[in-house]
Amino acid sequence: QVQLVESGGGLVQAGGSLRLSCTASGRTFSNYDVAWFRQAPGKEREFVAAIRWSGGTYYAVSVKGRFTMSRENAQNTVTLQMNSLKPEDTAVYYCAVTTGRGALSVVYNYEYWGQGTQVTVSS
Repeated sequence: QVQLVESGGGLVQAGGSLRLSCTASGRTFSNYDVAWFRQAPGKEREFVAAIRWSGGTYYAVSVKGRFTMSRENAQNTVTLQMNSLKPEDTAVYYCAVTTGRGALSVVYNYEYWGQGTQVTVSS
């Protein structure tokens, strides 16, 4: 089992920055791929960014160039640095872990999820 706890969400003005963190416990996740998803009210959960166990990163087109994902395996933590935030980035952001090697952007490939952290960007 892997337990995930997100932190760092909040309210920010458009153009501002936030840094989200996800800390894992229960099992070390250094061998696993980790992702961030987000879900806005009335919308489906969507892929934001992912980092492979090997360190390779992948981003949704909508956030590429603005968001940066990194991991610190020794601390069982991943972070999502979000810059140049837009009102359309408003959502609950979830950290997720997969023990498989499937497509990173597919929600159903992830077995473990955090409880989510709210990000609100005002215009």
